[in-house]
Amino acid sequence: MQQSLERSVLKALAYFDIFHYPLLEEEIHYFMDQEVCPEGLQPVLEQLIAARCIYRHGNFYSLRNDRSLVTRRLHGNAKAATLLPAAYKVAAFLYRFPFVRGIGISGSLSKNYADDQTDFDFFIVTGANRLWMARTLMHLFKKLSYLVGKQHWFCMNYYVDEAALSIEERNVFTAVELLTLVPVSGNDAMARFFRANEWAMQYFPNASRKKDPQQIIAYPWYKKLVEWCFQNRLGNWLDDYLMRVTSARWKQKEDAYKVNMKGNRMGLQTGKHFSKPNPVHFQKRVLDTYLQKIAAVEEMWMVCSN
Repeated sequence: MQQSLERSVLKALAYFDIFHYPLLEEEIHYFMDQEVCPEGLQPVLEQLIAARCIYRHGNFYSLRNDRSLVTRRLHGNAKAATLLPAAYKVAAFLYRFPFVRGIGISGSLSKNYADDQTDFDFFIVTGANRLWMARTLMHLFKKLSYLVGKQHWFCMNYYVDEAALSIEERNVFTAVELLTLVPVSGNDAMARFFRANEWAMQYFPNASRKKDPQQIIAYPWYKKLVEWCFQNRLGNWLDDYLMRVTSARWKQKEDAYKVNMKGNRMGLQTGKHFSKPNPVHFQKRVLDTYLQKIAAVEEMWMVCSN
């Protein structure tokens, strides 16, 4: 049992080491893949420190004996605290778009970290069969944000609609993203989304769904009007048409190996009920790196434990 818990601690630290992010004890507990009471974790950590498998700097634990990682994290946490109020306001604004049912903050801000390159990343739930109308309207607005240099405030990366709330890819990466997603605005849509994806708890049995308050925002009159006008065959046709146009345009970008401003490969995976970053790019790179780190730390752990 002790060895199983030690390996679980190393795996939790290995995942966040990909992002140079040391963890607090309660965070290690949250992201372990083995169930353990909080009081039972401290002896495991002490054993790993004694074996020089992990290192403690203040209240933080890391695979690396590098105190600068803690300094980096603390600065990132402080910057996130200054940005999150603005991200909440942007989320409230985006919720007012037609067919939007829920908004959550994702990306690094959802993990309480930010730097000078941090975007405001949002996860969006739309009404059933109206995802592509909602997405098109929101991205047309985003084009206007370039005029005032605020495009990084409106990174609407991942959409699902109420007809298919369950996330298809089920792995460590998506489980972490689900359990760190911060629900902001919506009238029960985000709660239903989390219920549809409780499989994430199988990866992290010590985790619990955060009870973050959501901004309950009344529908503005124009949102009600637009939705009423397109709850018909015209709306069905238009949503399908916008999906085809957007999918074709993104396929051209991906085939041309275009990259975004950060140098990451651009790619979009589309379907009637979802629009999301192509998992063969960033997600696959993270998972491949994670497997490599696990192999390395487990080899080190076997040497240290003998």
